[in-house]
Amino acid sequence: MKRIYVVGTADTKGEELAYLAAQIEAAGGRPFRVDVGTRRPTITVDISAETVAAAHPDGAAAVLSGDDRGTAVAAMGEAFARFLPEREDVAGVVGIGGGGGTSIITAGMRRLPLGLPKVMVSTLASGDTAPYVDVSDIIMMPSVTDMVGLNRLSRMILKNAAEAITAMAKGPVKETASKPALGLTMFGVTTPCVTAIVERLKADHDCMVFHATGTGGRTMEKLADSGLLSGVLDITTTEVCDFLFGGVLPATEDRFGAIVRTELPYVGSVGALDMVNFWAPETVPERYAGRLLYRHNPNVTLLRTSAEECAAIGRWIGAKLNLCKGPLRFLIPERGVSALDIEGGAFFDPAADAALFEALETTVERIDARRIERLPLHINDPQFAEAAVAAYRDIANS
Repeated sequence: MKRIYVVGTADTKGEELAYLAAQIEAAGGRPFRVDVGTRRPTITVDISAETVAAAHPDGAAAVLSGDDRGTAVAAMGEAFARFLPEREDVAGVVGIGGGGGTSIITAGMRRLPLGLPKVMVSTLASGDTAPYVDVSDIIMMPSVTDMVGLNRLSRMILKNAAEAITAMAKGPVKETASKPALGLTMFGVTTPCVTAIVERLKADHDCMVFHATGTGGRTMEKLADSGLLSGVLDITTTEVCDFLFGGVLPATEDRFGAIVRTELPYVGSVGALDMVNFWAPETVPERYAGRLLYRHNPNVTLLRTSAEECAAIGRWIGAKLNLCKGPLRFLIPERGVSALDIEGGAFFDPAADAALFEALETTVERIDARRIERLPLHINDPQFAEAAVAAYRDIANS
């Protein structure tokens, strides 16, 4: 039977943990108390800290035998991140914690599939939650007061969290559509292309478009790894530029990794590889002094990638594509890779584009399943969108 995992450090937050579990039961849920503390618990739990700690690759002793709290918290986070995804009875997870508890519990929550309910009641929820949420769907709920015993406000907050997680855990949304899901990447400068692709595919596909801001690409690949996508049209690979050259919206080293692992049908392109993103002009690193910049808005400044940088980008992407064993098509729009990279546009640079295209063509190892193709089109030309759709339908149906 599915249960709601109620997770906290039972050595320091035992009273709150017990109260939250009681409120879930009162709301009609089935709570299952999990201890992720590193000292003796103050309440009875259903899963002990020793059981969780045993999931650590070096065993429970690596988590519980030391005297340094920071080391113990990090080790428990690693253990919980291994323990939680292996459980098959999770209907939802609600956690409570301060700094250490939040770090531990969200490490496990991030490993769970998207859509499975996750609520974290935390003293850190009103600040920068990016390190805890990352590309997951964790709901962060501010605890408002610190967790040092119950009070009239914390009881209300925990009751709200209990009723929220119980309602969410009643069952998944009934999906009536049977259309296969596609992941697509888009930036403002590739919007005409991706919008046209969606228009051509939405009748028989569930199109999920991700903003290529670093987290967007990672979210799309997390969905692929989770088995929630049937294919990918990765038109806008710009996050690679920021990763390689210090921009503020970077991919990670694992960009394209989900395509390698899943072997999903994949159509890719060079969308917005003409730019690296920074914040306001004064945030652009000194090493780029004298380079061509474009003020996208008062808070975002774009750096035009040089021919040398474009060649490095092409080689990096090409090496990643060579690891892909599934059906793959990579399309090169010869007349420009973004709305700025067009004749008369601020970033029009045929020499830099040529360096990018040549590096891709010389790096990618062509096999029947993996093809790269040049098209005498701009990326935002309607014909390019048509070519991308045709390429996807070809590999998806083969």
